Amino acid sequence: MTFSKALLTTLLASSLLAAEIPPPAAEALAEITEARFRSHVRFLGDDLLEGRGAGTRGYDLSAAWLAARFEELELEPAGDAGSWFQQVPFVRATLESGVMVLHERSGDRELTLYEDFVVQADPARATTEVTAPAVFAGFGISAPDLKWDDYARIDVRGKIAVILAGAPGQFPPTLRAHHASSANKISLAAERGAVAVVIVRGPESEKRYPWDRMTRGAKLPSFRWVGPDGEIARYDPQLKAVATASPETARSLFSRSRGGVERVFGLEQSAERPLAFPLDMRLTIRTASSHERITSPNVAAIIRGSDPALRNEIVVYSAHLDHIGITEPVNGDRINNGVMDNAAGIAALVETARAFAALPAPPPRSVLFLAVTAEEKGLLGSDYFANHPTVPAASIVANVNMDMFLMLYPMREVLVHGYDHSTLARSVDAAAAQLGIRVIPDPAPEEASFVRSDQYSFVKRGVPGIAISEGTNPAAADPRAESSEWLLTRYHTPADDLDQPIHWEAGRDFARFSFLVGYGVATSAETPRWNEGDFFGVRFGTAK
Repeated sequence: MTFSKALLTTLLASSLLAAEIPPPAAEALAEITEARFRSHVRFLGDDLLEGRGAGTRGYDLSAAWLAARFEELELEPAGDAGSWFQQVPFVRATLESGVMVLHERSGDRELTLYEDFVVQADPARATTEVTAPAVFAGFGISAPDLKWDDYARIDVRGKIAVILAGAPGQFPPTLRAHHASSANKISLAAERGAVAVVIVRGPESEKRYPWDRMTRGAKLPSFRWVGPDGEIARYDPQLKAVATASPETARSLFSRSRGGVERVFGLEQSAERPLAFPLDMRLTIRTASSHERITSPNVAAIIRGSDPALRNEIVVYSAHLDHIGITEPVNGDRINNGVMDNAAGIAALVETARAFAALPAPPPRSVLFLAVTAEEKGLLGSDYFANHPTVPAASIVANVNMDMFLMLYPMREVLVHGYDHSTLARSVDAAAAQLGIRVIPDPAPEEASFVRSDQYSFVKRGVPGIAISEGTNPAAADPRAESSEWLLTRYHTPADDLDQPIHWEAGRDFARFSFLVGYGVATSAETPRWNEGDFFGVRFGTAK
């Protein structure tokens, strides 16, 4: 069955398909079509763009294409100096060599790079070397509010902190995500005086992101953004190395500890109290790195609000434009097209902008559309924007992020990371009711998704943020089976391409839902705020 645009607008505004969508929004919503959404994804997912790696020609082509789409919609440029682009300066560091040696009682054993361990290139130094005792620092978390401190009984000063990936399962889901962040753990270890960090991954982490996939990504250059003062952001020079051990290397690290590696890995399933202890060995880690200064742009456009007072408040939509580019081949294919991750999000960004542009009058608040670079390198483009925005920082009142919506089945549910933390939930609930879909709790909190996409950059600057993702498939015998299978077989591989099964109608509905959420925020009489006593509001709410 097909509908004309006029009939679709009528149906969307009626109770037949939706609950009280305001007529201007219903008419704008009809501008978001499956054909337009599909055409954007097909371009961004083409081999021509070579996986849109940040700092590559393919990425720059996609950025130019997106600026042209914004200009076509008659939006206002919101980048540097009246342009569509915010150029982000980076140091691109390439690991030339890495060495790890276990100094055991039985003698020294040199490990094999990419087989037994991976290590990050140093962002600033050509060479680094450290030899120090190794200590196990549990999850590497200090969370007094949750009555958890892995450092309470271990001193890591001058030592190499060996840290288990993840966080205790009893932590509330989004707090678990925050504390599971590797970046947070590494910074905390540096604050506590560690001279290097080695992350070990248990069976649950390995199941979610197998070692062979990790090593493919680890062979790519790493990025750090550079501030206007020339300083490298998030750089802890006292850390001489940050490495990750393979499952087999983890067994060696804990071979002389009581209970061995099984005791440590058991923390993934049941961690009633912190576990930390010295390891009976020293480690040596050496790196050699080369460096290059490059830029890669964020792309930004804005619609100015219509209310004289509220137009100074800005709702930011974000989606990352980059993917991981060209890697070692998998089944003969080297191009990681990133169709779900995140051509789908950029397509939704464009179509959301189209819907706002189609409104008979702009909403009271201003709306900024931001496509960011280097998300796959550690949320770097959004982190740079959040710290150096092209609009007044105090004017940003909310972030709606669109990342890796899996178009695998009809959109009957939606998962919104950050839903429980701010009044943005009201707009989420309204949009879900208007489209007749259900908002579900996170079925996989162990994925730590709330801190793994660009909304987290805004949250850390005190801005309430959410990320829209697919729900499960209630029509399936196992509602999570399709998304779980996709994560295991296609996530961050060349198989995330245009040849995979794609439910295009779900993509269209994702864009429509995204529009309605932001429309609700942009037209609300109330400025978005953190919920009373919320962890993120208390921790970051005054950061702007």
